[in-house]
Amino acid sequence: MKLMSGILKSIKLPDDLKNLDDGQMIEAAGEVRKYMIQTVADNGGHLAASLGVVELTLALHSTFNSPRDRIIWDVGHQSYPHKLLTGRWDQFQTLRQHEGLCGFPKPEESEHDSFLTGHSSTSISAALGLAQARDYNGDDYKVLAVIGDGALTGGMSFEALNHAGHLKANVLVILNDNKMSISSNVGSMSAYLGRIRSDPKYSRLKKDFESFVNRIPWIGKKAVDFAERIKGGLKYLVMPGMIFEELGFTYFGPVDGHNITAVKRILKQADQMPGPVLVHVVTEKGKGYHYAEQSPEMFHGIGPFDLNNGKLLKNKKSASYTEVFGNTLINLSRKNPNIMAVTAAMTTGTGLTEFAKEFPDRFYDVGIAEQHAVTLSAALAAGGMRPVVAIYSTFLQRAYDQILHDTCIQSLPVVFAIDRAGITGEDGETHQGLFDISYLRSLPNMSIMAPSNENELQNMLTTALNQKIGPVALRYPRDKVEGVELGSPQCIPWGKGELLRQGNDLLILAAGTVVNSALTAYEKLFWQGIKTAIINVRFIKPLDEDLIIYWAQKCRRIITIEENVLAGGFGSGVMELFEKHGLCLPIKRLGIDDQFVEHGKRSNMLAAYNLDSEGIYKEAMAFTGGKAVEGQS
Repeated sequence: MKLMSGILKSIKLPDDLKNLDDGQMIEAAGEVRKYMIQTVADNGGHLAASLGVVELTLALHSTFNSPRDRIIWDVGHQSYPHKLLTGRWDQFQTLRQHEGLCGFPKPEESEHDSFLTGHSSTSISAALGLAQARDYNGDDYKVLAVIGDGALTGGMSFEALNHAGHLKANVLVILNDNKMSISSNVGSMSAYLGRIRSDPKYSRLKKDFESFVNRIPWIGKKAVDFAERIKGGLKYLVMPGMIFEELGFTYFGPVDGHNITAVKRILKQADQMPGPVLVHVVTEKGKGYHYAEQSPEMFHGIGPFDLNNGKLLKNKKSASYTEVFGNTLINLSRKNPNIMAVTAAMTTGTGLTEFAKEFPDRFYDVGIAEQHAVTLSAALAAGGMRPVVAIYSTFLQRAYDQILHDTCIQSLPVVFAIDRAGITGEDGETHQGLFDISYLRSLPNMSIMAPSNENELQNMLTTALNQKIGPVALRYPRDKVEGVELGSPQCIPWGKGELLRQGNDLLILAAGTVVNSALTAYEKLFWQGIKTAIINVRFIKPLDEDLIIYWAQKCRRIITIEENVLAGGFGSGVMELFEKHGLCLPIKRLGIDDQFVEHGKRSNMLAAYNLDSEGIYKEAMAFTGGKAVEGQS
């Protein structure tokens, strides 16, 4: 792959972008797009949103002075052109690979990344904080937040807009309006932005009126106030509810985000305005690559694909846990009319696309609003429904109070389908699902299950939906299924684990798909003379106390395995159980120590933390006083 060619090879990035003419800027946009498409085809990544902001990014870096001026990219899905234009061109082919470039803005990676981003709707708050620090210190750099229209469905963005308007802070917000978040945008804000996009009369009329008033000689304060009231009323005549101006922002736009000249012009105008300013830029997600333009949802976050036809390069012989969840929920919902599904802008990502088609009146995509999704689900349960709220582990963190306050205290039967639990891979620190056991296990009335395979997943979902009271969390990984045969969905005994292997030298307690790695390690331990008992706990809470205590006393040495941080996790629960029963036994907990897990392939990261079969084998041998034999079978 070529690292750089053409016009960008001959200049210093990003400083020399200011010296390019319009034709050269268009040429540079083409080079950036080509390299992004090539790299993501090889590595996977968030392509569609980044393709849509190429011209906007060029305009920003040719107008402002990064890194002195601070540019904050909301979520970070749209930050690839920014990375390329800020000195990371030669490294870009390592995107999302272990020890390579992160897929999101990361200050440790570059001084041009002003603030860590990975979750949605945080950029305006971060920009406001930087602006306030700047003003307090008497500095004069610019602070910009680039936020997508999808992120505006997150309430935090409006909290920040409200505060910025109140403070009259000098901060510039760029609204990148591509009409999508991950799934298609939903709700009133999306419709509102659509009306602005389709009707430019307000901006034109307001400008004409301001020009007219400015030409009138001094006419007295009352007349000026009256004129201002008339001007303010124009927005209601032409565009009812100009919400950004009502929040205290000066509004510019909408402007074609693929017209570099127009974007630069409006950015320079906005830069001259005091106080908070919002520039509304309309872009096309997937711009410049036909297949991404046709399927922006698919190309939002995509694995390696064929450049020539846009098709994924993947092994199709097995489904994912997400697909099994979605299919099972449909089958169960055909029999139970009270089942409803709720998600937060992740219809496709959580496997609910077909459910939404078959049961449109029983499906809610609430936008990027996890807190609302949880409380909505709690109230649905209070109304007699059986809601299943499907949210990635990393995003469910955002609704912790709603889980505790609105769901657990009332012991409402909400099922939390926690996708992407455990190590998720290439998206890195901000997206690893390594905390949900810890932040859920401490909550009274909450139950937690983790399947070891696809058949257990469908049985656990069936079991959860047959529980009469109390919330149930069902956590499963971003991974292919194990390939076991799917039987008819059935309930499993509540709170009961499953003894998979017997032994008296060592007890392994495993939660989730690491059970399968433990079974592989069992064979290697057997040939080393270590007789190992293995329990698939199935229930992280409540634990099967009788089963665990019996085999712990029999084996006397215990290893727990989990894809979660060790602090407050499954292994901690086992230690608490031993304390409760007065047992003092040697125990080794395998999981993630006190750290954040970086990006890299899921299989590689599991190996790095000794959560694959080889790592479990080595840890078990060391724990029992044996010597691991490399490659022993």
